Amino acid sequence: MRLADIDESTRRQMLAGEGVCLSAPPFVFRLKSSLSFLEKSIVLAYADFSVADNSALVDFELTLSRVSGFRRWLNPLVNLTIDGSKPFDALPLAQAFPLLEWGMNWCVTSSAHHLVMCHSAVLAWNDMAVMLPAPPGSGKSTLCAALALSGWRLLSDELALIDPESLMLQPFVRPVSLKNASIDLIGRRFPQAVFTPAVSDTIKGTVAHMQPPGESVLQARQLARPRWLIFPRYEAGVELALTAMPKAEALTEMVGNSFNFSGLGVKGFSTLAAVVDSIDCYRLHYASLDQAIAAFSRLSEMAEMPSGGFSRA
Repeated sequence: MRLADIDESTRRQMLAGEGVCLSAPPFVFRLKSSLSFLEKSIVLAYADFSVADNSALVDFELTLSRVSGFRRWLNPLVNLTIDGSKPFDALPLAQAFPLLEWGMNWCVTSSAHHLVMCHSAVLAWNDMAVMLPAPPGSGKSTLCAALALSGWRLLSDELALIDPESLMLQPFVRPVSLKNASIDLIGRRFPQAVFTPAVSDTIKGTVAHMQPPGESVLQARQLARPRWLIFPRYEAGVELALTAMPKAEALTEMVGNSFNFSGLGVKGFSTLAAVVDSIDCYRLHYASLDQAIAAFSRLSEMAEMPSGGFSRA
């Protein structure tokens, strides 16, 4: 059953009681909270996700609750408890949903070490995946949202999960986190986009989360093979430029974007090296989302040509 198919009253009772077992393959999260306003953001962000029975095997249990005591009236705060521990400081109550999202990311990056994990958006055209690693402020999530709303299948806005054995990418479909001006930009360009209420004054500025396309959620168990590695950067006023990258440089940057490279040692290095060696690597500078989307369309069209369209750089 989809989360959106459960009536509002029942959802709130579930959250405040035994919890909602949300399936976000390859993981299941049990979400609990008595914060009534949080239900709205959760259902907006995860409307198309399946809800598992409470007897299901759960990977992580997350509970959001008000901080008690006298100060709760002067400065209301929220705590996130994950499997009985509190890995984060309390945040302003209004930031409960962003805290939940950050906590879900933390659950995976701190424990899923059977996979090589990199900070990167991931999308796919058919079974061909593009990884978009980039630092904050580069326009990664904005570009990810635009591509996901333009026919590309969303695998993740934040995490590239690479199987060391097959080198395939495991989807971890979640809402796309948009910040500041990007929220209005995507909303104007794609009127069909659905967002959670914007939350201001977070450590990342104003944040809203875009509901992932339903088709991407339905295909959340479908692996994709790496095909491109593109380091995007938004710069106002620049002409679009997609330039090939040396493999050694691309590998160095991927290592720097990996969450668990040092812990995996040789396995981490050999996995990233094999992936980078087998795909096309580029830097992308762009100012126009429409031009960037068109550039990705050309890449997908060329890759589907019988000859592969272009030689691997």
